Amino acid sequence: MTQTTPDAPVRRQRAQVKVRTLRTDRWWLVPLLTFLGLSSFLVYGVWAIIDNSYFVDPYIAPFSSPCLSTACPEGARLFGWAPIGDWYTLPPGLLILGLPGGFRLTCYYYRKSYYRSFWLSPPACAVQEPHGKYTGERRFPLILQNVHRYFFYAAIVIGLILAYDAVLALIHKPDGLGTWILVLNAVLINAYSLSCHSCRHITAGRLNHFSRHPLRYRAWTFVSKLNAKHQPLAWASMFSVMGADLYVRLVAKGIIAFPYA
Repeated sequence: MTQTTPDAPVRRQRAQVKVRTLRTDRWWLVPLLTFLGLSSFLVYGVWAIIDNSYFVDPYIAPFSSPCLSTACPEGARLFGWAPIGDWYTLPPGLLILGLPGGFRLTCYYYRKSYYRSFWLSPPACAVQEPHGKYTGERRFPLILQNVHRYFFYAAIVIGLILAYDAVLALIHKPDGLGTWILVLNAVLINAYSLSCHSCRHITAGRLNHFSRHPLRYRAWTFVSKLNAKHQPLAWASMFSVMGADLYVRLVAKGIIAFPYA
């Protein structure tokens, strides 16, 4: 055993592991499943952007809402409004998907997910990282992750629009399966947005005295409970928006034609 005197410097060094990992469990399974799940979302999103079967009255596919051009079917336009006129003829998803997409891309949970599954930085706890150095999110391009708080405001607007679409479907077709799929999706999308860390900080994160702001404290308490479920809400809302979007497109194409579709 090495002995040191009180005046001798104490050497602190990380344990040197010469193998990739000493773990014997299937640590690679979680990053692999995460990679496959996120990849499916990306692939579906690209297809949804270029697909034009996004509306069948009273349903509009979430990836194409809001539809703001006169090229959109009249029933698909937000409040019957087409502010960008007829000059825009590209799929509506190209116009608005950057807002919810940017929110998810910069989300704290999704950062951890794709850092580990796509960049392997690190792939799992106690597993050797293949990268030579780590600079965090202090340099370009990862410093752009700090815009997450601004994407949050856009995501709230999109979530409210999806809720509006679900209410319209509920009014005009209350017995439709698609109606309840859109309602469930709107609930999960808005729950995911409200569970965001930025939302928790905005409600009361900078307050020094909760007792002086009882309403904000109650909001902060509610958001904090949602925040504890941020990871499952992220996955549930991701698959719900894909499922709802695909369902509407299949109905619009005539592939699904249930009596109460």
